[in-house]
Amino acid sequence: MNDHDPLASFAALLTDRGRFLLDEVREVEAAQELAVATRLRREHPAELVSAAMGQARLRQRAAGKFGSADAGRMFFTANGVEQATRATVAAYRAERFAGLGVRSVADLCCGIGGDAIALARAGVRVLAVDRDPLTCAVARANAEVLGLADLIEVREADVTEIDTASYEAVFVDPGRRGGRGRIFDPEAYSPPLSWAVAAALEAPHAALKIAPGIPHEAIPGEAEAEWVSDSGDVKEAVLWFGTEPGLVRATLLPGPRSLTGRGLPDPQVRPPGRYLYEPDGAVIRAHLVAEVAEEVGGGLLDATIAYVTADDLRPTPYATAYEITDQLHFSVKKLKALLREREVGILTVKKRGSAVEPEELRRKVKPQGPNAATVFLTRVQGTPTMLLGHPAT
Repeated sequence: MNDHDPLASFAALLTDRGRFLLDEVREVEAAQELAVATRLRREHPAELVSAAMGQARLRQRAAGKFGSADAGRMFFTANGVEQATRATVAAYRAERFAGLGVRSVADLCCGIGGDAIALARAGVRVLAVDRDPLTCAVARANAEVLGLADLIEVREADVTEIDTASYEAVFVDPGRRGGRGRIFDPEAYSPPLSWAVAAALEAPHAALKIAPGIPHEAIPGEAEAEWVSDSGDVKEAVLWFGTEPGLVRATLLPGPRSLTGRGLPDPQVRPPGRYLYEPDGAVIRAHLVAEVAEEVGGGLLDATIAYVTADDLRPTPYATAYEITDQLHFSVKKLKALLREREVGILTVKKRGSAVEPEELRRKVKPQGPNAATVFLTRVQGTPTMLLGHPAT
């Protein structure tokens, strides 16, 4: 085995000896790695032991995205773990495709196969395409180990040369990382967004995965735009074709719960009420704060900041509600005195529209005591303000 040939190193992991070593190192913790590797190298090639140890570490990292059961059987590359779609998000998208009646998808830029796996589990036949030989080998191995090889065909090719006419839908997850990190210009994606849109328009249905920070003006008029969060963290944006052109949607997982745009005007700015609502990140990215404000009967603290305030508590899945107990002009000294008076030792600092760093503020006020509170560093009608409160019940 050539240690400098990643494809050969990976192929060796698929042999009986490789799988034996993967089982041997499955539960090894970081502190034990050196001792275990030294022991195994007495009877097995050093390169293969290193490959197995590396794969075990990747599986441990992947457990958060794929769940421990799948991650413990699947194969990964370092980039694959980083860039793969979270299993819950992929499963949601696969169900959307299945709900549209789609039974075959060309998955272009398939990576290690996260979306292909979810689609196959939803009963969809998948052509999974990537141009990197190692990535394709990993995707193929994952389809096999999960018992989905009959539904997933992995093909090593340039996605721009694939004929997708025989497939009912196209899914494109273009590369959005380069040598200097994340790529923010959609035309610098690999392949460019314009190519992906053209491919989508040729299919009955399509979904294009894009960065959540894409400017709304860059969204094609033929597309539905959906922002997806999972447990409060924004994971991705997707352009859907063959659904509802022009629709804007924020989807929250688990659930799913979807809030759709109704073209509402910006909410009115008003003084702070008893409650502050912090919209989910997907809602903010989708520009649907007005829909949340209408739902809770509230307005904005400031015209430029996505904090909603209201007098009444109206639970909504699309925002977290806090009961506000105090409002202060920005003053570290006053906040420190108030926290001491309230015996607050557990302080959560949230900010929007403030240059103050939460850790810096926490060091300055030195919270001590048995009680907990949340402080919002923000602006109220342009004035730097601190709002103190706690999650509403």
